[in-house]
Amino acid sequence: MAERGFEGLDCYQLALQVFRQAYAVAKRLPAIERYNLADQVRRAATSITLNIAEGYGRYHYLDKIRFYYIARGSMTEIQAAFIDCQIAGYTADRELADQRDLCNRALQALNGLIRYTYRQRQGQKEYGDRSLREPDIEYTFIHPYPTPLDPESTNPGSTNPESANPEPTYDGG
Repeated sequence: MAERGFEGLDCYQLALQVFRQAYAVAKRLPAIERYNLADQVRRAATSITLNIAEGYGRYHYLDKIRFYYIARGSMTEIQAAFIDCQIAGYTADRELADQRDLCNRALQALNGLIRYTYRQRQGQKEYGDRSLREPDIEYTFIHPYPTPLDPESTNPGSTNPESANPEPTYDGG
């Protein structure tokens, strides 16, 4: 039985191979790289698979492509991280050659999905050729620290200047 949905996409299958390769490299990096290069490698690899899946789940073709572009950027990021690992002496030259080949095949498959998605133009009839976006939302600023000494100071319409900055009192004790 063939896999359905995003899991059946060639680019997703190749992205999973990149993911496995990236996590294997990150696991071998020295402790000094645990919170820097290793973390960046894992996040970039995860971004590839997640953005392919999220793009696949979108309806409008331009919305889909936007996520595929993000995945493509993360793919080139992970390729640069593999190069960094090799230059730093953490991986061998032959390993980098295999990683480059894998990333290039994954990029080709992802570019093919982008071309296919663009040609299909799903959602164009309903929404046109503009990217979908959320409606603009107006935000109201609420001061996080209202003055608790005077109830009028929390009233934005208060015009009493003395209520804004009450003087401390001294009872002589």
